[in-house]
Amino acid sequence: MRARGLPLAALAAFLSFPAAAQTAASADTSKVDAPLGVPRGYVRVWGDEFDQPGAPDPKKWAYDTSRNKEGWYNNELQYYAERPENVRVEGGRLILEARRERLEARADFGGQDYASGKLVTKGLAEWTGGFIEVRAKLPCGRGIWPAIWMLGTDDGAGWPALGEIDIMEHVGWDPGRIHGTIHTKAYNHAIGTQKGANVVMADACKAFHTYQLDWNQDRLLIGIDGRARMRFDNDGKGDPATWPFAKPQYLILNVAVGGWGGQKGVDPAAFPARMEVDYVRVWQRR
Repeated sequence: MRARGLPLAALAAFLSFPAAAQTAASADTSKVDAPLGVPRGYVRVWGDEFDQPGAPDPKKWAYDTSRNKEGWYNNELQYYAERPENVRVEGGRLILEARRERLEARADFGGQDYASGKLVTKGLAEWTGGFIEVRAKLPCGRGIWPAIWMLGTDDGAGWPALGEIDIMEHVGWDPGRIHGTIHTKAYNHAIGTQKGANVVMADACKAFHTYQLDWNQDRLLIGIDGRARMRFDNDGKGDPATWPFAKPQYLILNVAVGGWGGQKGVDPAAFPARMEVDYVRVWQRR
């Protein structure tokens, strides 16, 4: 999702970048096309099938509302709400729904014209390596920016040094193009060195697809529907600037408004915009 957790000085520097640098799509610097599946010998260690209607399971998911008052990074426009209108489980699916709505009565309201949902496993579940699969149907519409991604748990390291794995990003003004991107201290969009690839899935907003990450000590593979589409290799130098992925990361699901998704404005007709998640599953070596 780009530039999460920046300290204020770094955030100011980031926002001073030209628009092209702020929102450049993940270039096809690491594109592959190879089979992808749960490695032999791995077992299921965590998951959520979303089979209990109501609020998400609090033993597995937490709401992230931390920057509602100050405003979210990347020039995003949403307020992340802890309420069923924006985050709920129904019909065996998790629904994250962005709405054009001002929640002015909230104590942490930051002036946003939109409300949406963001869930994290931070403090509840984290992993170092493994195979992660999320089956989801994405929202389209100009201004919408859904993502399935991970961040390192070492807050002290700051972004991008803590490492970020974007398993899936989709910007509504470019419907169907799915991005997988890696950010580290050495490779990140703020300096134009991010590593990533993208592929077009014409029905991404009409059908469910599986978004996958295969992470071991040698490399990361990001894929869709059993095909690896992006590869990032460990250079073997033991330098956390290029490989911060020897430490745990947590999972994030959200639907942002604006930011990269708002590069061509926000279409009022795009709302409400839902990301529907059928399941999340995590496997690791036995």
